[in-house]
Amino acid sequence: MRGYIAKKGKQYYAIIYEGIDPATGKERRRWHPGGPRRADAEKLLTELVKRVNDGHTTPSDRISLGEYLTEKWLPIQRAQLRPSTFDSYRRNIENHVVPNLGRIPLHKLAPEDLDTFYARLLTEGKLNGDGGGLSPKTVRYIHLTINKALKDALRKGSVVRNVAEAADPPKLSSQKRDEIKAWTAEELRTFLDSIRDDRLYPAFHLSSHTGMRRGEILGLRWSDVDLDGALVSVRQALISVAYEMQISDVKTSYGRRVIDIDEGTVAIIRRWRKTQAEERLASGGRYQDTGLVFGRADGGWIQPDLFSQTFDRAVAKTNLPEVTLHDLRHTHATLLLKAGVPVKVVSERLGHSNPGFTMSVYQHVIPGMQAEAAALFAEQVRE
Repeated sequence: MRGYIAKKGKQYYAIIYEGIDPATGKERRRWHPGGPRRADAEKLLTELVKRVNDGHTTPSDRISLGEYLTEKWLPIQRAQLRPSTFDSYRRNIENHVVPNLGRIPLHKLAPEDLDTFYARLLTEGKLNGDGGGLSPKTVRYIHLTINKALKDALRKGSVVRNVAEAADPPKLSSQKRDEIKAWTAEELRTFLDSIRDDRLYPAFHLSSHTGMRRGEILGLRWSDVDLDGALVSVRQALISVAYEMQISDVKTSYGRRVIDIDEGTVAIIRRWRKTQAEERLASGGRYQDTGLVFGRADGGWIQPDLFSQTFDRAVAKTNLPEVTLHDLRHTHATLLLKAGVPVKVVSERLGHSNPGFTMSVYQHVIPGMQAEAAALFAEQVRE
């Protein structure tokens, strides 16, 4: 098979001679974009020639990127991924990739197409009508999805190279880390006192006293609670996927953990169990027994977003600094670290992969801890 390199505009192409077209009698050549550097196009040409010499055909130009992603790749991912992960892949592909890149033939997709796409997402990628761009973290996640899809296409012979590897997605270092919001111990106590009569007070109390995630709180089963041993086992989570609620495993093996709880929290959960039993009796047989610790008055699942909204409304009724439900988790970690609890213990309670990650998230606590450590060391030397 013959091939050569040609330049058109600022782009180099690997051109493959495919013989005579029997329908027209003309020579047939296929152009494969190699990028702005000749060296990359020469490497691509070598791969194409080797592929044909090994008995493989060159990729078909009949399938577009959009068709490959939605008709071939996504259906396979459904059975391999967590429902929430699959749904995020699907939404990003349908909302962003297909509208912008979907019509490009799969084999003609170039790194520059992806670079332009990422730049557009960073400036005007939001779909809520307010305009503005997506965060670098979100755009990079979309890039990782495309990269995985093209890596699979390369492995199966649908493309001759993964152009995503040559693209330049935004670096996470370019994104300013969101400031961690956390209440002081006094502020948390004030909030909990303000909602003591709320039906879901036990859920918010447990969240603040364990650092458990929203889905972990709502997915907690009575079978995972040992009140005599003052232990809570995190084994599953309640999540919302495409507006449908599902029970899912926790994110990682580190997320599966056992958390110690204090006596006061044990007493609150015991009282809550009695309240739930009373609601079951009052339902007249209509109670939905899901086995979960926290649910609606009829026993049904609590929609996660509604749970967060309930928290937001409760905070709005106070004069406390505005925080989100997830910030209760930050509050739990921050108060423990400031109290001198070992980072490893805090990391285990939160379900982090390692203490280093915990400290990278809560590095705002470090300066105060170091000052206290310096004062403590000097005091010991003086004594």
